[in-house]
Amino acid sequence: MSNIRVMTIFGTRPEAIKMAPLALELASRPGIDALCCVTAQHRQMLDSVLDIFKLKPNYDLNIMEPRQTLSTITSKCLLGMEGVLEQAKPDLVLVHGDTSTTFAGALAAFYHQIPVGHVEAGLRTYDKWSPFPEEMNRKMVGAIADLHFCPTPANRDNLARENITKGVFLTGNTVIDALQTTVVKDFTFAEDVLNSLDYVSKKIILVTCHRRENYGQPMANIMTALRRVADAFPEAELVYPVHLSPVVQEAAHKYLDGHPRIHLIAPLAVDEMHNLMARCHLVMTDSGGLQEEAPALGKPVLVLRRETERPEAVAAGTVKLAGVEEEDIFRLASELLSSQAAYDKMAHAANPYGDGHACRRIADAIEWHFGLRSQAPEPFLP
Repeated sequence: MSNIRVMTIFGTRPEAIKMAPLALELASRPGIDALCCVTAQHRQMLDSVLDIFKLKPNYDLNIMEPRQTLSTITSKCLLGMEGVLEQAKPDLVLVHGDTSTTFAGALAAFYHQIPVGHVEAGLRTYDKWSPFPEEMNRKMVGAIADLHFCPTPANRDNLARENITKGVFLTGNTVIDALQTTVVKDFTFAEDVLNSLDYVSKKIILVTCHRRENYGQPMANIMTALRRVADAFPEAELVYPVHLSPVVQEAAHKYLDGHPRIHLIAPLAVDEMHNLMARCHLVMTDSGGLQEEAPALGKPVLVLRRETERPEAVAAGTVKLAGVEEEDIFRLASELLSSQAAYDKMAHAANPYGDGHACRRIADAIEWHFGLRSQAPEPFLP
């Protein structure tokens, strides 16, 4: 039997962090010809991840343009994938999560009658406007996909409620696999301010905030709350790698510039972000990935959103929904900064997202699906 051709498609930094270890795992399998296509929906931030994992794409659509819209991203991905799929002729296309690249990649594969595997399948908020456009992207990919790789039992149950029960595998999250590569004890940061921080006597708070649904008043509320936290707690020092979006840049500098203990820095490479997370006291974020990564490193997370498609961490106690109102955010951050008991309760809770073997399970499942192995992989049991 000839090798099966498996193509991973991704385009943003968060996708790359979670797909790079899987692409490398697939490339290590003798029965698989692993191909990689990037759309470069995020160019600069994507390239830094590729460099860290030493992953060289076979195809690069390079679609990014200034102030790109969801329509331009989706249409350029779809058109670009046309020639790639015709040339590569993969037996399976793997997409990740919920970006516009994810949806366009799955749709392009469907148009070419190529089976689709969805990595990080089954996440839901059941509100199509939040997160926007991610919730509908992942639902539409779920309808297209033939193989569904679910990080948690709750994700699997979400798919079952939509009558998706075939080709479903419980794998854990590949981001936990990535942390095993990136976090090291004696790490030197490229950003000088990160090397000069006092991680022992200061309470370093890692902040990210960039989601489209937080544009406008929610983001203003979040920024105001962050500044209040810095004002109220002299022992706290905030580090905010500011997303390249002009909207986010404008809001961050408007509300947070000029404070001696708030550091607005450029977006970090994945290894820098993971090592900063390993050393910080607390994470405040509207990111999805950080909700999974931080608990694996024993760091409490306050989610700067109204809801999360990752309720497992809320149930486990590693994450709290802070919402987007100034008073709520300030109150929850104050509790974690002033109460050791409250902090320890979150920091010591079990991580429900994985054991570092998700990539192996996904590759095993693909081999089993194509008849290269006799048994399906054992499911991840949190």
